[in-house]
Amino acid sequence: MKIESYLGDITNEHVDAIVNAANPTLLGGGGVDGAIHRTAGPGLLRECRLLDGCPTGEARITRAYRLPARYVIHTVGPIWRGGSARELDLLGSCYEQCLCLAAKSGVASISFPAISTGAYGFPSRLAATIAVETVQSNPYLDLVRFVCFDQLTAEIYDELLSG
Repeated sequence: MKIESYLGDITNEHVDAIVNAANPTLLGGGGVDGAIHRTAGPGLLRECRLLDGCPTGEARITRAYRLPARYVIHTVGPIWRGGSARELDLLGSCYEQCLCLAAKSGVASISFPAISTGAYGFPSRLAATIAVETVQSNPYLDLVRFVCFDQLTAEIYDELLSG
C-alpha cells in the first residue's frame, strides 16, 4: 500500500473514494462537508437524506455524483472535549470504518481529509497520528492519500509519513 499526503482540495481527487468529514445529519455543512456537497451537486443530498444520518465514529457510503471520485464515504468525527470523552477511540473508528467500507466496495484508492481538526477542534498532530497509525495497520488498499487543506497540517502528515 502506498500512503502519501499533500496540500490540496479533496473535491478534485481522482481516486475511487473520497472521505467526507460530515456532521451527524449527513446533509451538508461547512468546511470539507460543504465543499463536497456543493461540488457533488443535489444528487448527493438526495441520497444522503435516505441514509437517516450517521453516529459519531461510524461511516456511510454514497455515489459521488459530479465529483471525480466514484464514491463518497461519509464519517462523523468526534468533537474534541479534552480527550476524556473517548475522542481518540472514536476518531480511530472513523478511519477503520471508512477503510472497511472501502474494501467491501472494491475501492483501491481513497483520499482522506484531516477528520475532526476543523470546527470540531481535535488537535492536528494527535489526529494525524491516529489517522496514519490506523491506515498503516489496515493495508487493504493500493493507495491512501491524506489531502491537507493547510500547510501546517500537510507538514505534520509529511513528518509522520517520513519517520
